Amino acid sequence: MSLKKRLMAVGVIAIAAAITFGIAKSGQQITEKQENIIFTNEKETLYLWYTDEALTSYLSGAAVAYNESHDVRIVPVLESGLEYLESINQASIETNVPDLYILGHDLLEKAYLAGLASEVAPAQDRSAEELYIGAGIQAATYKDKMIGYPFYFETSALLYNRTYLEQMAMSQLEAEAVQAAEEAGELTDESIQATEEETASQTEETLEEQFTKEQIDQRVLELIPSTIEDIKSFADSYDAPEQVEGVFKWDVTDIFYNYFFVGKAMDMGGEAGWDTSRIDIYNPDAIKSMKVYQELNQFFSNDTSVSSYEGILNEFMEGKMVFTMATSDAVAKLEQAKKEEAFLYDYGIAPAPDINDEMQTRSLSMTGCVVINGYSGNKQVANDFALYLTTQYNDILYDRTGKVSAAKNVNYENEALNEFAGAYERSVSMPKMLETSNFWVRLESAFSEIWNGADVNEELKALSEQIMRQVTGQEYQEEYIEEESEAPEEEYSDEEYYDEDETDSGQE
Repeated sequence: MSLKKRLMAVGVIAIAAAITFGIAKSGQQITEKQENIIFTNEKETLYLWYTDEALTSYLSGAAVAYNESHDVRIVPVLESGLEYLESINQASIETNVPDLYILGHDLLEKAYLAGLASEVAPAQDRSAEELYIGAGIQAATYKDKMIGYPFYFETSALLYNRTYLEQMAMSQLEAEAVQAAEEAGELTDESIQATEEETASQTEETLEEQFTKEQIDQRVLELIPSTIEDIKSFADSYDAPEQVEGVFKWDVTDIFYNYFFVGKAMDMGGEAGWDTSRIDIYNPDAIKSMKVYQELNQFFSNDTSVSSYEGILNEFMEGKMVFTMATSDAVAKLEQAKKEEAFLYDYGIAPAPDINDEMQTRSLSMTGCVVINGYSGNKQVANDFALYLTTQYNDILYDRTGKVSAAKNVNYENEALNEFAGAYERSVSMPKMLETSNFWVRLESAFSEIWNGADVNEELKALSEQIMRQVTGQEYQEEYIEEESEAPEEEYSDEEYYDEDETDSGQE
């Protein structure tokens, strides 16, 4: 194709995209007359419904790009999120529309049982495991059937101020170099004092010249905490700059940022989150994990009355803290703040910390899925476009929507997004069981009570009994878990101490 023809084709596509964008943004069904204006009359039409306006421009672009190379036209339609599935059900009965739609994975069971979701399968030459991150496959699975294509995800991970860690790394390397020279007999008391005075007056740039980037990067990796115990140790030893008000702060009022504490200890429906025979809320590991969570209130003193994710992220950008729990939306906010010079530091992303070396954690994740309507008469064509949308037209997904693709091998320019993808891989999906739909509200309430001093054992026991009553449809009583007696040796020591006092008194 000549350059002139290419430019003309681009012009036609741009006009089509603009018209599609305007119609989709309005949330209105596209009339047959409007379809004829946008596309040729010979092409088969597929309707794609969605509720998030942030996707409008992206989906319109995908529709036009797909139309260019396939004998089918895609019409994205923005719908209200209120009673979304009910609207899909009504439209399906009346017109077999939409052919496919975007839905949070936690509603897949409801959609499938209503006949609104079909089992899907990638092309014969590619498996789901090759195309999508494992957590996304689990999220899109119901009763061992894949009933949606993982599209994008959200999960939480540890956000840290890399600048602070680099400063700490250089201070440690400097101190170690001085100590090594002293042990080798190369330094006198006078030279040590002179070196310390010189170091105190040096700028960060001068210090960086003393050590290689590899040395500093390696030490930063060692300083990134992998457990809650590491964070506490860091807080105990950290010589914080004046502007730092706290080492670790996160939104303790939101279950999405709290769940990692019990993500490994609790089981809500198995890996795919649909099996009601696999529910385990009240167990020794969950109790231990939540006791650690409760103790952090005294260690870090996060005030729930003024705690919010947005506020804490702003404090992080101001350099007031070293670590926090964040979701992937933080990356765009931090990058924008850096451009506006409102964020003057470097940052990094790491997996949610484990409790300690023995007790692991798992973050919670949500997955947006592309679902093929069971009532559609164009299932195969819809399946092909769903695959295209989720595995081919996704390199610009984050730039256009702020959402991170659930596909494998996506080329992200920002390393932080790759780290979030890694966090998603090890995350646990929100369950999709209808019987436990209120679990998150109840668990969030339990977290709040425990944070403020409630008995961990009793709170988890009551939560488990309530959820199991909903699942079984009858009264349910958990057997009380006796916890290990704490510090029995100390009690014995106290008694021994008093006995010695009494003996001494008698002798006097």
